[in-house]
Amino acid sequence: MKRHRWILFERMTRTAVATSLMFLSACMVGPDFQRPAVPASLHYDVQAERQLCVDFARRNEGDWWAPFASAKLDDVMRRAIAGNLDLEAADATIAQADEAVTAVGGALSPQADFGAQAGRQRASGGGAPHTGNYYAVGPRVSFDLDLFGGTRRQVEEQAALADFRRHQFDAAYLTVTGDVATQAFLLASARAQIDAVNGLLANDRKNLELVRKAHEYGSVTQVDIALAVTQLAQDETLLPPLAQQRDTARHALSVLTGKGPADWVPPDFDLSDFTLPKDLPVTLPSDVARDRPDILAAEAQLHAASAAIGVATADLYPHLTLSAGLTQVAPGPGTLWGVAAALGGPLFHGGTLQANRRGSIDGYKASLASYRQTVIRSLGQVADVLQALNHDAEETLAQQRALDAAEASLRLNREGYRAGETGVLQVLDAERAYQRALIGQIRARTAQYLDTAQLSVAIGGNAPSP
Repeated sequence: MKRHRWILFERMTRTAVATSLMFLSACMVGPDFQRPAVPASLHYDVQAERQLCVDFARRNEGDWWAPFASAKLDDVMRRAIAGNLDLEAADATIAQADEAVTAVGGALSPQADFGAQAGRQRASGGGAPHTGNYYAVGPRVSFDLDLFGGTRRQVEEQAALADFRRHQFDAAYLTVTGDVATQAFLLASARAQIDAVNGLLANDRKNLELVRKAHEYGSVTQVDIALAVTQLAQDETLLPPLAQQRDTARHALSVLTGKGPADWVPPDFDLSDFTLPKDLPVTLPSDVARDRPDILAAEAQLHAASAAIGVATADLYPHLTLSAGLTQVAPGPGTLWGVAAALGGPLFHGGTLQANRRGSIDGYKASLASYRQTVIRSLGQVADVLQALNHDAEETLAQQRALDAAEASLRLNREGYRAGETGVLQVLDAERAYQRALIGQIRARTAQYLDTAQLSVAIGGNAPSP
């Protein structure tokens, strides 16, 4: 008898599910999402592209920082990707969003529950009053047919938000790796400039020593000594900011790898550790719109806003629910079973449901404007970096000419000193000029490295989703 009851309940469940499947092909209210059109523009900045000889056919292959050809940078990047806590948090939010999709999608399946009730009651009627115990126990299955697709739109909305979280991870990945490259370049630049400044200070001290000796012989005045002291003091002010830049970059690299500055010390980067890429990995604006994580994240938010319109629209229509139950009751008739359909819909809610739908439409318009602004901003960022690289090239060329001229002057002054045609002070002045030109050239090279890395990040890099 018990087996017969469970077979009966199983048949009722199959009937409810089969009936519900017939309704799953019903309409889904609300708009079906369409991806926004890609930017029609074919350029970022025509003048900068022409001067840089940009090849739009070339794309990033492998890790975006690989063209810098630095084993040290590769090692720190791997440490940061594995240990950065911002990436760990972003990864956890993806898992949370995926669970939200699963949770909402569960409503598309039959809902089975088990209930049990026990109590004591007193019954009176035609005969003598009777007091006794009773219990009722049994399963129940229910299913919302989702006639107008409200639940399916909720699943679509949550899935879009999960995509948004994935693109946020990609954006965080680019931010972290971009910061690692930036701090590595700044560390290398600071160390190179510190070496140049130390050379400059050595020349200042030699100059001061020679002036003081010359003063002893009466060939220079006290004013000359004061000028030499002033020059040394001024150049000494160059060293602390560079030391701070070096230490800050080291600490930043430690933090980016998920370690405290005292727990892990990054390698001492040198500018010679890096190779400046010759070919710039620039893609078309239409490709950037499909590659940049922030644009894709804005698109996912737009998709979620579109699905929200469907959810709010479905709330305006009735809901049809099928249910089936099997209950063992004692004392009493023994086994009770039933199949039911319930139809319910809104009649009057004070304008709340209509306002929710209008609000969801407004939210979609806001998300669309935000998406378009994100695209436009990204094109502006790429254009800025391209112009920066163009100006970096000009600056580097000018600084190299200045360095070559200073080096030639230093060579001539040294030759003249050996021939007795120039004095030692002239040689020292030429050495100071050379050291200052070297500092300028180091800064120009650093700007090229920084802006080249920024370009890869600006066009979307190649951030892999977790």
